[in-house]
Amino acid sequence: MKQFKQILLTGILMFAFVSAVFSQVRKTYVASVKVPKGKYALPPQRQQMSAQLKAFQQLVTDANATFTFPQGFREIKAPNNEDVSFDYAMEMPGKDFEIWFQVRSLKENWAAYEKTLNDKSTEQANPDSLYNGMGKAQATAFAGDNPPLMRFIPPNIAARYNADAGKSYMMNLPDAKLTKRYRYALLITLQKDRTGTIMAVCFSNQKGPEFFKNIDKASNCMKFKP
Repeated sequence: MKQFKQILLTGILMFAFVSAVFSQVRKTYVASVKVPKGKYALPPQRQQMSAQLKAFQQLVTDANATFTFPQGFREIKAPNNEDVSFDYAMEMPGKDFEIWFQVRSLKENWAAYEKTLNDKSTEQANPDSLYNGMGKAQATAFAGDNPPLMRFIPPNIAARYNADAGKSYMMNLPDAKLTKRYRYALLITLQKDRTGTIMAVCFSNQKGPEFFKNIDKASNCMKFKP
């Protein structure tokens, strides 16, 4: 159990996010794009972000957070269908390792919640608690008959990425198309009061040191703004 906690903490560190300006996001992303050599090749600074990354950056901004594309990864299409919905995804080429992201602003939820506070018949759940059900439901859907191992993220660790609370779920995955037949996953949810929620799922075919080493390479990826 002690070893698991140490490994889990290493995984959680991927969300010890650092602030980054838009130009850094663009520069890092462009570096992952192969540009044809020759006199007609465009200089890297002229390359544009993908439509998927641009849309994701808007969601991140709405949730008062920042996202920097990490080196060593490349963008892939995020799964978004009737079975699963994520906003952005990336993989580490040749490593059987992917990360899927979902980011949500809580501004509209709070506006709707406050309108119902004086009416017990329409009162809604506190939006700051939504991350609980969101993470549990997604982890259960991924894990199937294999109960995920849930842990609360300690406040001092959540504070590293300006979050107020969070949970992590370690999963042994069934052989399923839904999760691209990956064998293991670590799901983390973070929330900042009255601001937003972040959910990220890391997939791998092994859960030894290499899994968390790959996670660590995305450690400068995302955080809420102070």
